[in-house]
Amino acid sequence: MGGSTILARRLDPRPRHQQIAAELRAQIMSGVLKAGEQLPSTPHLVARFNAANATIQRALQALKDEGSVRGYAGKGVYVRDKQSLVVEATAYKAPTPRGYTYELLQVSELEPPADVAAALALDDGELVIMRHRLLLHDGDPVELSWSYYPLSIAAGSPLAGREKIRGGAPQALTDLGFPQRHFQDRVSARQPTTEEVEGLDLPTEVPVFRQFRVIYSDADRPVEVSVLIKGGHLYELSYHQPTD
Repeated sequence: MGGSTILARRLDPRPRHQQIAAELRAQIMSGVLKAGEQLPSTPHLVARFNAANATIQRALQALKDEGSVRGYAGKGVYVRDKQSLVVEATAYKAPTPRGYTYELLQVSELEPPADVAAALALDDGELVIMRHRLLLHDGDPVELSWSYYPLSIAAGSPLAGREKIRGGAPQALTDLGFPQRHFQDRVSARQPTTEEVEGLDLPTEVPVFRQFRVIYSDADRPVEVSVLIKGGHLYELSYHQPTD
């Protein structure tokens, strides 16, 4: 007997409080629930989602933990005033407005991960200088980064030093004769590692953005790879590309 086959749709396997938190988070991110606006009361949410009071409280707590909302005793729960940090993803240099600082966590000479070695076109066993940093905004951790430079380029330069670099890595590379000409980004989302949860003080159930950036100098020579990890609850990535 002929006829089309209807595939069964996969149901959302997440616990109910995570589903509710996701619905409210989507409304906050889209502006349906605006910054500073009070969320509907718990009885209203119980009725709307057909859920127990305890389930609603767990959903609200998840949103509080990630900083999307704030609760005030006797007043209710409100969308946070602090908006997402919008990053121009196609900019080579990160903006440094007031409130941003960074800490240099580690500088090491090591064998890089396989994807970094491939991107830098390194031979087997070839070493790099790795600079590991933590970016803070108003004192809160917002990004972890690992930047890799071929040892053949960076040895003995400020890139190998354990101090902050005046003018940053772009200036150091230019001084070494390798000015940046263009770069390529790959952006993905995944669950964070333990190091990322602890380093960025991430709440539970929050994924991270992973930017894998390869920077090229003259003759398309790759001179830097940076892996940038950002909390998904804090950032929006902005892209601008001419259509001509």
